[in-house]
Amino acid sequence: MRFRASPTDDTPDINLIPLIDVLLVMLIFLAATTTFMRQNAIKVVLPRAESEALTQNVVEIAIAEDGRYAIAGQTVSGTDPYALTKVLQSLVQGKEDPGVIISADAMATHQSVIHAMQAAKQAGISRIQFATQAGN
Repeated sequence: MRFRASPTDDTPDINLIPLIDVLLVMLIFLAATTTFMRQNAIKVVLPRAESEALTQNVVEIAIAEDGRYAIAGQTVSGTDPYALTKVLQSLVQGKEDPGVIISADAMATHQSVIHAMQAAKQAGISRIQFATQAGN
């Protein structure tokens, strides 16, 4: 008796499950390590203020575009907060509830404004206002 071999299907199969597993792991890795960039979708125009300004016991700090400071009309040598603090302390010494008005140039850096705010805080000044353009 002659036995015939049954025809077998020897075509290779492609197993997609390991491929899907690897792609899913890569997708999770990329999603976890992605940094999202903050984009400004709109142009921001700073508002105009019509509020009442400080009038009593105030010192004005002017900040130029290049980061130079002027306090009460006199220029301050250097741009470090410590020099500003010393000048502010001498100007507000003995005054009750002193305040400060910061007049920063539109092109002045944020860091120079922060230095002025830190100097005012270290000098014991808690009332801080920013000079703005008059409203329409």
